[in-house]
Amino acid sequence: MFKGSITALITPFHNGNVNEKAYQDLVAWQIAEGTHAVVPCGTTGESPTLSHAEHQRVVELCIEVAKGKIPVIAGAGSNSTVEAVALARHAQQAGADAVLVVAPYYNKPSQEGLFRHYEAIAKAVDLPIIVYNIPGRSVVDISVDTFVRLAALPNIVGVKDATGDLVRPLRTRIALGAGFCQLSGDDATATAFNAQGGVGCISVASNVAPKLCAQMQNSWAAGDLVTCFALRDRLMPLFDALFCETSPAPVKYAASLLGKSSPEVRLPLVEASPAARLKVEAAMKAIGLI
Repeated sequence: MFKGSITALITPFHNGNVNEKAYQDLVAWQIAEGTHAVVPCGTTGESPTLSHAEHQRVVELCIEVAKGKIPVIAGAGSNSTVEAVALARHAQQAGADAVLVVAPYYNKPSQEGLFRHYEAIAKAVDLPIIVYNIPGRSVVDISVDTFVRLAALPNIVGVKDATGDLVRPLRTRIALGAGFCQLSGDDATATAFNAQGGVGCISVASNVAPKLCAQMQNSWAAGDLVTCFALRDRLMPLFDALFCETSPAPVKYAASLLGKSSPEVRLPLVEASPAARLKVEAAMKAIGLI
């Protein structure tokens, strides 16, 4: 299924508009650097502030570059089930390999409501679906019991787990087995997550350190823990710096230092502050990215 270093792609802007060339160049660079899969239009891609037309275009731009080279797991989440179904259907029509669907935010659905939301999407498309569980942003937490119900649906294949609870992947693996694809949503605990039953990370840091993030996951998969942990330790200052303020502002500034994007974000987010910029610069210098 899906594993390794999977980049939650930023969406580069220029004067408020999607910079299509920069975006496709970023996807091509990710492939060349060894990234195992990419996610357009996730939270890191500022999906909440993309129009529907922009969202669909960004997914299409990504697929144009990556199709047949690495998997494209298209963001297709919404707190409206009808809207999530529409985004998932578009992703399938555009040629995505899977969709990433965040738990409905703000509405605070019950566990039954969460199940029915994902059931409706699963019935609407034939694509593999990865459920994105991030209570810190969506307010709701999808329980292991609900995942057992969801995993019985044939195309719900895994989870992006951003709960921050490292016991959770172990409980999920015991409940569902190793075949259920568990991906960390947190760079800093990616290797620990793998040790508890995970198979990779949907990463923010790999926007700017794709080769190092891929090498860390590759060394884990090969059982080379000495190399894996050395890379983890080397990358840790970057992991910290990229979340010193609300993501993706710090990572977009980091990408700007590499010439991959402007630092622009859309309101209500604001660009990284001067203090955050200093932290990002220091971390990137420390690991040799600039």
